[in-house]
Amino acid sequence: MTKEIEIVCPPGQQEDEAALIKIAATSLNLSPQKISALKILKRSVDARGRKVVYRMQVQVFVDEVYVPETFTVNYPDVKAAKPVIIIGAGPAGLFAALQCIKLGLKPIIVERGKDVKQRRRDLANINKQGLVNPESNYCFGEGGAGTYSDGKLYTRSTKRGDVNAVLKTFVAHGATEDILIDARPHIGTNKLPQIITSIKDSILNAGGEVLFDAKVTRLLVEFGKIKGVELANGDKLTAGAVILATGHSARDIFEMLHHQNILIEAKPFALGVRIEHPQEIIDQAQYHCEFRGPDLPPSYYNLVEQVDGRGVFSFCMCPGGIIAPCATEADEIVVNGWSPSKRNNPFANSGTVVQVNLEDVKGNENDPLRMLRFQQQIEKLAFTAGGGHLVAPGQRMIDFCENRLSKNLPENSYLPGTKSIELKEILPGWINERLRKALPVFGKKMKGYYTNEAILVGVESRTSSPVKVPRDKETLQHPQVTGLFPCGEGAGYAGGIISAAIDGINCAIAASKL
Repeated sequence: MTKEIEIVCPPGQQEDEAALIKIAATSLNLSPQKISALKILKRSVDARGRKVVYRMQVQVFVDEVYVPETFTVNYPDVKAAKPVIIIGAGPAGLFAALQCIKLGLKPIIVERGKDVKQRRRDLANINKQGLVNPESNYCFGEGGAGTYSDGKLYTRSTKRGDVNAVLKTFVAHGATEDILIDARPHIGTNKLPQIITSIKDSILNAGGEVLFDAKVTRLLVEFGKIKGVELANGDKLTAGAVILATGHSARDIFEMLHHQNILIEAKPFALGVRIEHPQEIIDQAQYHCEFRGPDLPPSYYNLVEQVDGRGVFSFCMCPGGIIAPCATEADEIVVNGWSPSKRNNPFANSGTVVQVNLEDVKGNENDPLRMLRFQQQIEKLAFTAGGGHLVAPGQRMIDFCENRLSKNLPENSYLPGTKSIELKEILPGWINERLRKALPVFGKKMKGYYTNEAILVGVESRTSSPVKVPRDKETLQHPQVTGLFPCGEGAGYAGGIISAAIDGINCAIAASKL
């Protein structure tokens, strides 16, 4: 027989099977010898009490043989099947392609950027020389923004689709089984590229196609129906279904849609800074101890406060992480964060942002690109303030809140470098003031957070797409163009790797019904 129970163990025993079986046996009032195996279903760190513990939901096998689950991929051959064009090779596009194959359709992925191997060189140029390739960077290329932006798999999108199925697909392509059980699953930027390449190989081996350095410049539409796409080199690809999964930074796609009179809408997003602390400050605050030790992961936080009727919140927190330059043009500054699989860097960073609503941005209310223009304007101001070469404007936390230029900046993880600037010169006043009010309050919620050892780096502006591509709730098709399926973060329907993957799956299912 099997039983599901919760057990609690101290740090150091979370991976000790014999110790966990003994704890489970005590809980069930059994002899440990009666338990043949124990499977961890969910695992989380609980730091709410005076002592930090691991909480686990486990399945206990009593006098029963445990057969471990195997994770394999076996996709049908779709080389000669009906084609579906997928624009973008991020998580939405890749999982849409896998789902197409399962449904007997041939996916043709069209990706403007490069494959993982070639993309690395362009990222090195960004970090070391401050040079941005507009077609291959942290946002564009195989795997999309997620490939080199951490691989955080935490999501609240459990009602949109099968989260566990997505996680198992990652495991089948090389991720560790830990992502199936950890409360905040994470792959790591150092491991994710190989997994993304393995997913691409599955698509190719099944007869799908993946085209790199292939930029879409026009949708082919006749009498309100999609017919295919035209590429920058003049090639035309034909299909009766096109899944638009281009991510939140493909501004040229939004421009293209607007130019073709295909309906798009302005959309709220969030804007602010990325805040970095020494990781030990966060660990001490969250674990209530001077030293974290090797048996606990680097700690994270999630902070939110209402200030003057508007939410100020942390976003995409990266324990043991690095601040990355994520601009897609040469004259803008955009920062994001990522962590390696071990999360063993000495800093912790998080986006800290304020919601930007439609009424906050002046301009023609009928212009669907006005939020994008506003986002672009702030990023260009940040670039000018930094002085070029992707040097980012920065300010110590208390200096920022007290309207004081920092005499110097603390050591930090942003490789192109930082320059001391008063961030109020870049951020709109209503965002600047809400951040100034929120940070001391965050310091009251988390001991040690409010400190001049922390640096604010600007700007965090790509939290989500500033444009929405509308679609019908039932068919998932664009209301004007039959066969066009707006998908993922870029269309406004996802907010991370898992939710984007699920949306890709849903769009592929919808496309199969044509």
